[in-house]
Amino acid sequence: MARCHSLVAVSILLVALVPATSMAKEFIVGDDAGWTIGFNYQAWAQGKEFRVGDTLVFKYPEGAHNVYKVNGSDFQACTPPSDSIPLTSGNDHILLATAGRKWYLCGVGEHCEIGGQKLVITVQPQLQSEAPSLAPSPWSQSMNAYYSNSVEKMSSIPAMAVASLAATLVTLTF
Repeated sequence: MARCHSLVAVSILLVALVPATSMAKEFIVGDDAGWTIGFNYQAWAQGKEFRVGDTLVFKYPEGAHNVYKVNGSDFQACTPPSDSIPLTSGNDHILLATAGRKWYLCGVGEHCEIGGQKLVITVQPQLQSEAPSLAPSPWSQSMNAYYSNSVEKMSSIPAMAVASLAATLVTLTF
């Protein structure tokens, strides 16, 4: 009987935790077309709601394109920053870590200028129903500043944390 109550408690805990980790969305930029020339990324982004915690995934044949995170003026000029290293894997994940305007472009040849291979989005803050985060430590703020100057990366830690917590709780109840 005690095992049954423990199992019910673990199940309730998991049901309560999963929505907080599954609220973030993953957006495949360009959907089935992927990251390519001759695609209207402005139309693709229109009507989509991007939030802090969501992830952009840029899919393209490795070596054919790249992804630069740029500022608004570099976006308008289709100019990749000289002090930035592009993403080039062909399966690039970018975590949307902060609210505001975000600009991305391809720096290969004239893919941006002629091919229109650029994307601008507005990232909204997290919804209030999502779990609040702890105040950042000075160390995490300095690391945040470091990584915000390069490309933001995706992390699957929340899902892994829930799975780890579930396994631990199940082990402890038996």
